Amino acid sequence: MELRHVRYFAAVAEQLSVTRAAQLLHISQPALSRQIRDLEEELGVDLLERYPNSIALTEAGKVFLAECKVILRRVEDAVEKVRRKSPSHRSILRIGFAATPAVEILKQAMRVFHKQHPSIQIELKDLSSNGIVRGVRDLKLDLGITIGVAPQSFEGLAMKELGSYGVTVAFPKEHRFAKLKQVPLAEVAKEGLITFTKSEHPEAHSAIRKILSGFTEEPNIVMECDGISSLFAAVESGKGVAIGFETMAKLAGSRLNFRPVLPAPPRLPVVVIYDQAKLSSAGNDFLAILAAVKLKSLRPAAGLLIV
Repeated sequence: MELRHVRYFAAVAEQLSVTRAAQLLHISQPALSRQIRDLEEELGVDLLERYPNSIALTEAGKVFLAECKVILRRVEDAVEKVRRKSPSHRSILRIGFAATPAVEILKQAMRVFHKQHPSIQIELKDLSSNGIVRGVRDLKLDLGITIGVAPQSFEGLAMKELGSYGVTVAFPKEHRFAKLKQVPLAEVAKEGLITFTKSEHPEAHSAIRKILSGFTEEPNIVMECDGISSLFAAVESGKGVAIGFETMAKLAGSRLNFRPVLPAPPRLPVVVIYDQAKLSSAGNDFLAILAAVKLKSLRPAAGLLIV
């Protein structure tokens, strides 16, 4: 048995498809099937149940998959440790993030991480929530920091709640809400709403519906934006108001006004997602730092808005 057999079987077992696994491994499907057969013959057990249109793991296959994940993780850790000994090597930790929920905690965590690991470079990618999930699934990202209102979207990935933020409404300086200290949700429901694109940020639409569920049957979404900068520009131009994290104010600066809403809805959760089996030791270190960062506005993850 060679390491490639372990990698090949893990890919097939996780995908439950020889075709998809072959595509991920960049080898032909017949060649991959032969390698799995050779492995089963060497072990003397069937690892897969084969059906006309699908495959499933046998009990032996489930046990072997768990061991394969341990082996591959140990190999990755060993490679990382050896590379760190090289003066010329610079490891990269790839983190995807949604700007509004990550703006505070990411900055603090990076400051601590750089002190502990000065030789490791952090590569940041500002992405949509769907883009973050895809990046972690495809192993193009080590970690993803995003809104956690739809945890069912993270199926198959590990998720850790980092805390939560209150709900706020953003509006132009001259808007009628500027005279209020808190904005009733009944009044927000009367406004045209600006939010993110449903195709890449489906949880934003679900959250708005839930927040306004007692005040309108159908929120009046007048514009969808592909990022936070375009959303701020749209609100500033007077096209509508936006509902979101209280940390939006840290990104917008003085361009817009922000107010808490009344009655206060359940808080919006901030989560980090990752592939537990593939996370490097550096990724685990950053994960521990994220969990330890304490911010006044980032409260414990309780009473969260889940859609």
